[in-house]
Amino acid sequence: MPSTGTTNALSQTFWFVAGETSGDARAAEVMRSLREIAPSIRFSGAGGPRMQELADEPFDNWTEQAAVLGLWDVVRHYGYFRKKFHRMLVDIRTAQPAAVVLVDYPGFNLRLAKSLRSSGFSGKILYYISPQVWAWNRGRIPKMAKILDLMICVFPFEAPMYEASGLHTVFAGHPLLEALGKERIETPREPGLVGLFPGSREREVKRIFPVMAQAATLIQKSVPSVRFEAAAASEALAVRMREMAPGVTVRTGTAHELMQRASTGIVCSGTATLEAACFGLPYCLVYKIAWLTFEIGRRLVDVDALGIVNILNNYRVNPPTDPKLPARPAPHVIREFIQHEATPELIAAETIRLIQNPEVREKLSRELLEITSALAASGASRRAASALLSAAMPDTTSC
Repeated sequence: MPSTGTTNALSQTFWFVAGETSGDARAAEVMRSLREIAPSIRFSGAGGPRMQELADEPFDNWTEQAAVLGLWDVVRHYGYFRKKFHRMLVDIRTAQPAAVVLVDYPGFNLRLAKSLRSSGFSGKILYYISPQVWAWNRGRIPKMAKILDLMICVFPFEAPMYEASGLHTVFAGHPLLEALGKERIETPREPGLVGLFPGSREREVKRIFPVMAQAATLIQKSVPSVRFEAAAASEALAVRMREMAPGVTVRTGTAHELMQRASTGIVCSGTATLEAACFGLPYCLVYKIAWLTFEIGRRLVDVDALGIVNILNNYRVNPPTDPKLPARPAPHVIREFIQHEATPELIAAETIRLIQNPEVREKLSRELLEITSALAASGASRRAASALLSAAMPDTTSC
């Protein structure tokens, strides 16, 4: 059960664990806010380069190896994760930090929390960026309530689900959108420019970008004046993408700018769909994964949409009366083309519809901005840091 005692009174260490690039960024933002509130706090743990810049020793920079995609990747790297898991348990027990802060990455982090609790860890176990169990297993929430001391949510509809189980929960707002606010530029959308966003992982790009490229060819046959620009997460991926689609302009480090310049977009499911919505880009969602992973996931997931914008809209339009139940599905705000429906023909038809109907684009852009405005972006990292500090060190006075 959650800790009721206190850890070493002299310990002011927060042990962070993040397993992906996005978690590294969000954790680093909260770590900076924690330092602003309580400058004497120390940070250890495992994550990525942004966290490492703020952390003390010991710290394990592991996100490049930890960011796996799909069931087969997990199985193939099982030995690596098992070794890391047991090493972290030993390191945390040795350090006895005031709190362990688990950032997203639920497959690993929830198991770590359970093992820490069962081993008698005396510090607080705090979770930042709540796992999306509302999509795949709501029954886990009461179990999580028994091992966690705090859950920090980034979507408003999540909080009632966790609170119903007795788990102390705080809705802090979405830190990603807070960070995106700094990247807004004053630029008009370029007529006829279609942005392609195939994801940041090599496997995603390999599976999804060829479909986008084929759709682009079909679109250009119907609308010859259209232009295409793709955002690559790295120069290595950009080289691969240029080979797949010689007629498409591919740039690195320009995704957020492109989301604000393009008149419409084709976006791989994931973080980019929320980013695009935050910038008001009219787009359609595309996703393809390995057949086995898809079939297993289809049987486990209990949502009527894959895109977070559509899920947010479900809860906005039809909030459930019982927090343990999902919201009733509403019509999709953005159209989703998943697995066998992610064909060049269907994607091209939807993109042409958006290109040729400015009223439709403007309406969709307004809806996306309205939906994302409910995520309380401003001050999200600061609110999360205050909640973490209050849970781990209730006697600490924040400024």
